[in-house]
Parts: sequence; C-alpha cells; structure tokens
Amino acid sequence: MLRIMRPALGFGLLLQVFSVIFANASLPDTIKKIEPSIVGVGSFNPLATPRVQLKGTGFAIKNGRQVVTNFHVVAPILAEDSSKVVIMVGTGPKAQVFSAKLEAQKEEYDLAVLSFEGKALPTLKLSQRTLEEGEQIAFTGFPIGAVLGLYPVTHRGIISSVTPVAVPANTAKGLTADVVRRLRNPYFVYQLDATAYPGNSGSPLYDQATGEVVGVINKVFVKRSKEAVLSDPSGITYAIPAKFVKELLDEL
Repeated sequence: MLRIMRPALGFGLLLQVFSVIFANASLPDTIKKIEPSIVGVGSFNPLATPRVQLKGTGFAIKNGRQVVTNFHVVAPILAEDSSKVVIMVGTGPKAQVFSAKLEAQKEEYDLAVLSFEGKALPTLKLSQRTLEEGEQIAFTGFPIGAVLGLYPVTHRGIISSVTPVAVPANTAKGLTADVVRRLRNPYFVYQLDATAYPGNSGSPLYDQATGEVVGVINKVFVKRSKEAVLSDPSGITYAIPAKFVKELLDEL
C-alpha cells in the first residue's frame, strides 16, 4: 500500500525558518548599505586633550547633510562655552571632522537633528510602521569610542517588548520628576534583546533585511525613566520609534 509521507515541518514553521535564514543571509549586505550613512557625533574643544571627542552616534537623512542623534548626546556640548558640536565622517584613523549646528530638538523624545557643511552622505529611509515583539533588528554605531579611529560596530537582536517609556514606581521614593512627567503622558518605546553601550546613543535601529530605520537607540534617557527604582539597573537597551523622528522633521 502506498503511504504518503507527511512533511516534518508545518508550512507556517517552514516560513519562519526561511525568514530567519533570509534575514541572517542579507544582514551583511544590509550593513554595507547602512555604514556609509553612519557618523560620529562629538565635541571639539581646543583646550581639551584630545581636542575632538566622540560622544555618540548619528545617521544621515533627507539631503545627506542632516543627521539624527539623541539630544542628550549634544546637550552637554552646547552647554559648554569652549566646545562645539562636530560630525565625524568616514572610517578608520583619517575620518573627517565637520562643524555642526542644532537644527531641531525634541527633548520629550530625546531626539535632535543636526546639520553640517560637507559632502552629502548616503541617506537612510525612515519606516513609519510599528514593530511587533519578536521581529529581528540590528543597529550600527560606535560603542567604544574613537581613540584609534572610526570603526562602526553592528549588534543584532529582536524586539523583546513594546513598552511605555515610564512605569509606575513601587514607592513614593521612586517618583522622580522625570518619572512623574512621563506618567502624565507616556509613549511607547522598543525594548531590545540586544546590548548597546553609551557610544551607541543615536545609532539607527533598522530592519535586518531592508535596512529601513525603525528607531533610534537610546542608552541613557529612557533607562533613567524606566529603571530609576532599581538598585542594580539592568543592561536592557531601548530605542525611540522612528515615527517620532518623522514628527520632529515635520516641524522643521
């Protein structure tokens, strides 16, 4: 009697396997497209050593001379009379440094748009869709500084949660001014199963397969709001959804 063999994997599971394989196979190509748009964001101070210091990461948008980053990256630089914001372009020890100015900011979302004079860079496309838990993402930036030059680093992971930017405190002691302000008008951010470092602040969070930017890595601002009640803050990484970048750009 002829026996029909049933497939070992269901069709839905096969699709998931193929999507994982495709994403991993396309990531190297995606990184090659992403890296030319990644810049260092830092300070220039003629009295400091070194005079140029990397503070975070940014990425080029619109006309190629505008850069998105976190506001907390540039705020301390703007507050110093002897320092000015600069953009670092290129890879390796011969990266170029350009003066930059603040075009727009949204402190509520910890976002800033800078502009600089120089050759236009390849730009990244912003995605307006909301990601779901489990989607695969990657981000590229400068997590460990630029002592030996600019060398971009890529991390990958998944969206582990779509979560409010602030959570209620367990006790009155945990109700800081930041937490109270966020609780009045909370918005949702991405919590990532991936590790970022302070230099990653401002890095683009993107779809592994398409390279479309879905968020902006935030290593300080969100953590301060969400983990203020923890005695031993975690290494969790967060990202601001790209739709808030679009809101900021619409105001320009």
